[in-house]
Amino acid sequence: MTKYHHSTPSCARASQSGVALIEVLVSILLFSLGILGLIGLQTRAISLSIDAEDRNRAALIANDIASTMWIKRTVVIDLAAGSPSWNDRARDPQAGGLPEGSVTITPTGAANTVDILITWRPPQRAASEQDSRLTTRVALPLTP
Repeated sequence: MTKYHHSTPSCARASQSGVALIEVLVSILLFSLGILGLIGLQTRAISLSIDAEDRNRAALIANDIASTMWIKRTVVIDLAAGSPSWNDRARDPQAGGLPEGSVTITPTGAANTVDILITWRPPQRAASEQDSRLTTRVALPLTP
């Protein structure tokens, strides 16, 4: 009669000791990677929100300049005139300005048409990176 060797319950437990610890460590690792991913997404969302807010402020400044052009019925605006000037308003955070903001008005070649260019550099952006820009074209009707 041949005897079959059956493993005893204590032998089976001894061969699997430590498996639960490894499973817990792997699950903690996966959970940590998930949390790091969420933190990265949140950081990116905040950055995009700040960029959208800056673009909105630039659009408001361009709209103010365009409104002044419409009121005066001319595309010729002195950026240094007024108190504060348009460039000062673009830089002043108290007046809804932008970090390192500047305003440039360039004629396009068409009659009574100019481009308003507003540039700024967000504080989190490195100096080697390109400035943010918003361009608005203003075309006034020719007056008889």
